Amino acid sequence: MEKTKRILIIGGPGSGKTSVLQTIEKNNFKVHHEISREVTANAQKSGIEQLFLTDPFAFSNQLLDGRIQQFKNAASGINFYDRGIPDVPAYHVFTGDKIPEVFMKACKEYRYDQVFFLPPWEEIYESDNERYETYDQAVVLGDILLDFYKKLDYSPISVPKSSIENRYNFIIEQL
Repeated sequence: MEKTKRILIIGGPGSGKTSVLQTIEKNNFKVHHEISREVTANAQKSGIEQLFLTDPFAFSNQLLDGRIQQFKNAASGINFYDRGIPDVPAYHVFTGDKIPEVFMKACKEYRYDQVFFLPPWEEIYESDNERYETYDQAVVLGDILLDFYKKLDYSPISVPKSSIENRYNFIIEQL
């Protein structure tokens, strides 16, 4: 039986994660997609414009549950993830909120095999209905994510700013 390997793609908002992961998926790898947009969209349907801003812990608890489920749903072989469990508490570093112990426990219990970091990239950054952060905030979030993962004993690999195809090839060559 093939070993299960979990590869994480992290970075601040608008750093190109989704585009790279779409290419990874087109090349027949299993991709576990970002769920924060789904959580945000569901909250908006119930009249809450930005759940993360209105009730950050309700938002984070839903993300944590979803990301743990994604982790458990890994198929044998290589699995790619658009953001990981440690992103949840890292965002609370950004907001200055106290991080619940359950978040840190989950970070220690569910470990990824490899982490790739896509740095902020102003030329490709776009704002939309679910992305409320400015580019400057995206830069700060990227730095927080990188530092947070390092504190959890990961060694994130920085993916160069380049075409989607070049970024894809860089990631695949590192596996």
